[in-house]
Amino acid sequence: MSELRAAAETAVEQCLALEADDSCVIVTDDEREPIGEALYAVAREITDDVAIVRYPPGDQHGEEPPETVATALAGADAFLAPTTKSLSHTRARSDATEAGARGATLPGITEDVFVAGLDADYGRILEECERTLERVAGADEIRVTTDRGTDITFDLGDREWFDDTGDVSKPGSFSNLPAGEVFISPESADGTFVVDGTMRPHGLLEEGQEIEFVVEDGLVTEISDDEIRQDVEAAAEECEAQSVSKRSGETAEQAGDAAYNLAELGIGTNVGVTELVGSVLLDEKAAGTVHIAIGDDAGIGGDVEAPIHQDGILREPTVYVDGDKLELPTAGH
Repeated sequence: MSELRAAAETAVEQCLALEADDSCVIVTDDEREPIGEALYAVAREITDDVAIVRYPPGDQHGEEPPETVATALAGADAFLAPTTKSLSHTRARSDATEAGARGATLPGITEDVFVAGLDADYGRILEECERTLERVAGADEIRVTTDRGTDITFDLGDREWFDDTGDVSKPGSFSNLPAGEVFISPESADGTFVVDGTMRPHGLLEEGQEIEFVVEDGLVTEISDDEIRQDVEAAAEECEAQSVSKRSGETAEQAGDAAYNLAELGIGTNVGVTELVGSVLLDEKAAGTVHIAIGDDAGIGGDVEAPIHQDGILREPTVYVDGDKLELPTAGH
């Protein structure tokens, strides 16, 4: 519990900046109760107006929670939600933040990931986000290479960079925790990227295990891993079926391309993460890594909706910003 306590203090005191006159709700479920209780204990020492709401785990990410949970979120100044399935993209969460509540979701969080990702100096993480964002903002092109065979160039167009600092101290602000990344949805990309870190459904890849993706004109055209390829194919079929049923004027084949969309380029800035653990939520934030995602990008500045968003983490990348090498954040420093 002492390890959970330190991480909970970071979430409540640094990220949420909870104050004595704030109302606060901790939303958790049966499988994440120890994390919820640790957050509640810290919050209880700051404000008397605090509650913990627990409910059975949902069946899938984005599923709406029970009405009692939605009501609790909407009625609080601040919230933290360590849950098995993500509440990030639910109406309950968005309605709460639109009404002025501030807070963070911790989707799929485990005790190990909670400790590793939040027992960190979030002031330093904020500084690394700001420094990295300053270097990449306004760039036309980003190139990423690795010794494992990655060589891919991203055309950014007029897309906006975002940073995930974990700072949810202002009314209406929202983040995932653990935090620590700078990211963009590029307009297009060409090249090859080789995942050698973490990627679902495999988790942390074994030494020498690699997953190769070929990208042409912003679409993935080849995937070396059978399981991931099957997941993307299934998502593409779902897109095609939805397109036909909606009679949107888009062909089924065009709709299916959404699943193959090159969705995201992200740079990890969490200097407290010293090694990958097999959790995409944490590992994509690890300082000095790059993550590349395919599928949906509508929520991060893009225009593609798809029932899949698959991130793959690359170890020890070299990043060039309009031809100039970028100094990446370093874990532990």
